[in-house]
Amino acid sequence: MTATVTYVIEGSEVTGLARFFELFGEAVNGPGGYFGRNLDAFADCLGGGFGTPDDGSFTIEWRDHALSARALGHEETARRLEALLPRVHPANRARTERELAEARAGRGPTLFDVLVEIITDRTAPGTLRLR
Repeated sequence: MTATVTYVIEGSEVTGLARFFELFGEAVNGPGGYFGRNLDAFADCLGGGFGTPDDGSFTIEWRDHALSARALGHEETARRLEALLPRVHPANRARTERELAEARAGRGPTLFDVLVEIITDRTAPGTLRLR
């Protein structure tokens, strides 16, 4: 039986989405380690081949996740959408503008929600442990 590897994210160190990616990369691959720099790349990395065990036997312990939830809340979500808006495909512009309006109003899913969803969708049940 393979031992399960645990990757620890210190939620108190998450100050925004870029910092989350840095922390996760370092947790998996050591100082300066890469594990995605955007949501799509992060999801791809969770699929394997970027430092996690090939058999998927790992856990993610996200400590002080409530602090991360605040840092990755509606304000950070709006900032990300504002940065994406100039580059978004015209077919997706109206949807992105609606999502931005919702985030600015403090409604809708946050980046924290999206990250949790990506992790739970891309890993085995019970992999994510919010502490």
